[in-house]
Amino acid sequence: MKFHYSLVLAALTLPAAIVPEVRVLLNKQDFSGAEKLIETQRAGGAWTPELIEAQSWLGRGALAAKQYDKALAYAAETRNHSMAALKSRKLDDERRLPIGFGASIEVEGQALAGKGQLSEAISFLNKELKTYYSTSIRTRIQKNINLLSLVGKAAPTLQVKESIGPNPAVPLAKLKGKPVLLFFWAHWCGDCKAQAPIIAALAEKYGPKGFTVIGPTQRYGYAAGGEDATPAVEKPYISSIYDKFYAAIPKMSAPLSEENFRLYGSSTTPTLVLIDKAGIVRLYNPGQLTAEELSAKIEPLL
Repeated sequence: MKFHYSLVLAALTLPAAIVPEVRVLLNKQDFSGAEKLIETQRAGGAWTPELIEAQSWLGRGALAAKQYDKALAYAAETRNHSMAALKSRKLDDERRLPIGFGASIEVEGQALAGKGQLSEAISFLNKELKTYYSTSIRTRIQKNINLLSLVGKAAPTLQVKESIGPNPAVPLAKLKGKPVLLFFWAHWCGDCKAQAPIIAALAEKYGPKGFTVIGPTQRYGYAAGGEDATPAVEKPYISSIYDKFYAAIPKMSAPLSEENFRLYGSSTTPTLVLIDKAGIVRLYNPGQLTAEELSAKIEPLL
C-alpha cells in the first residue's frame, strides 16, 4: 500500500480532546477547573503525552495572565512529567511530548523574564538549548532566546547556498547599508500568505529607499495535499507556492534552508525580523504584523 503522509499528518495534528477543553477553561481563567479535568482524564493512570501537553497549557495560561509564580509551578510540574516519560522513550518518538516539554521550557524562561530575572532566564534557555540542540525543540528554545535578547545584536548569518525564485539569495553581509526585512514563511502557512500582500506593498513603497526583503523558507518533507515528498520533489512544489503567493514581493530572494529557521528560532510562521543598515536586529516578531506596525519600525531605518 502506498504511504500517504497526509493521513499521518492529519492524525498527528488533530488535537487530543482534552487539550481544547483545557484551553476553553483557561480562557475563562478557570485554572482549578482545568486541573480537575486533567486529573479526571488521567484517573490515576500514567501521564501520557496528550496529558502532558494539556498540563503545559496551564503554564501557558498562567504566563498569559502574568501570574509568573503560578506559571513557574505549572512549568515545573510539566517538566517533571516529561522527564519521567523520557525514561522510556526519546523526545521525538511522537509529536505531543515535544510540544508539552517545549512549552514548559518556554514558560519557565518567559516567566523568569517577567519577574525581572532576565539574565537567569537567558542562562536557563541557553542551557536547555545546549541539552536539546539535536532535537525538534531546538528551534522553539532559540525563539525564546531571541525574543529576550536578539534585538540590538548583530543578525545571525543566513545560509544562502540554495534558494528558490528568480532572485538568487545573497549573504546579509552584502546588504550592509540597506534595511532588510527577513520574512520567514512556510509553503503550508495560511498566515504567511495573508502577510505577503502587506510586505509586497511595503517593498513597493520603501524599495526606492533601499529597503530589501528576503524570504527564507525550508523543506518540511511533504508537498501538495500533505503527500510525502523527497527533497528533490518538494523543492519545485515550494517554488510553485512562491510563484503563486510571493512573487509579487519585489525582488524577494528566498533562501531554502532548515538551519536558517533553527538559527532564527522560526518555530512560528511567519516570523518577521527587521535589520538596520549596520546589520543590527531592530525587530524580532514571531507572527503577523499589520502594515502600520511594520511601517512604524521600517521608516526610522531608512
